[in-house]
Amino acid sequence: MVAVHQTDKSNAFIAKAVMKNIVKALELNQRLNESLGLNQSPMLSSRQMNWNGILVEQCQSSSTSFEIEVPAVSDHWLNLHLGNPAPLLQKRDDRLHESIRHNGNCFLVPAGQPSYWCRHSEGAMCFPLHICLKPKLIEQAAEASEIDPQRFNLVTCFDRQDLQLHQIAMLLHAELQSGGIMGQLYVESLTQTLVIHLLRHYSTLTKTITSGNKSLTNLQLQQAIEYIHAHLDQDLSLFQIAQVINISPTYFASLFKRATGTSPHQYVIQQRVERAKLMLSKTDIAIADIALQVGFSSQSHLTQQFKRLTGMTPKQVR
Repeated sequence: MVAVHQTDKSNAFIAKAVMKNIVKALELNQRLNESLGLNQSPMLSSRQMNWNGILVEQCQSSSTSFEIEVPAVSDHWLNLHLGNPAPLLQKRDDRLHESIRHNGNCFLVPAGQPSYWCRHSEGAMCFPLHICLKPKLIEQAAEASEIDPQRFNLVTCFDRQDLQLHQIAMLLHAELQSGGIMGQLYVESLTQTLVIHLLRHYSTLTKTITSGNKSLTNLQLQQAIEYIHAHLDQDLSLFQIAQVINISPTYFASLFKRATGTSPHQYVIQQRVERAKLMLSKTDIAIADIALQVGFSSQSHLTQQFKRLTGMTPKQVR
């Protein structure tokens, strides 16, 4: 375990790196392409979706040999290997670490740390998923557990097989492929799950990250539900709801589920379906318009969720 004085020195190093030679998350794919001699945009990107504190992009990686030195990145950089096995070298602490990357393997480079990557032989084409997290999300989660964010670091990880992390990443990937159909609340819930997972398994923390015996008061639960119902037609945000009842967004989802038996995201879906059912039976408004008025992104999204919860399509109800 890293001692406190070592952590403080590491934080000081990171601060200097951020001040000097920093690569913003939005520039990361461009820098990688330049190093590989490629000229292409990401295959998929959340840039235009305005996801809070997280950037998710899928790119095409070169199948040829390469050598890349990436300056310090402003965000925590998580890379998930998707595709056929491929050899890769990483330089860390003046030592080379060699591995065959398999589908689902990940590496993590904490914010402020430069990295070096190399492949001496040709390999199979792959389509890595890059996830960049704002350090502020990690800090907020630590503070919610009464931990000083200056007293720990995330740690570099190279080519680890982590099934839970892989599952979270693939859910984000699916949302990316759908064009963000499930909305901010869903993405933010996944992001908070990812943040807590990184704190628990990829940091120098010794204290357990948990919501403990915390719970929502009856008033907080009532205020959260009232806010959801009043803004059901909008792209609801986990941060907005948590702010209304003055608690950290880090644990809102788990506390809400503990109180209601369902996640905030699923609760919102259920309430939207119920409101749509009422409008279908009481009005002549077009189904496509009802979908938008109750907060779904499209008629097809309403139909999908409506049938999942009721066993019928909106047309069958009308």
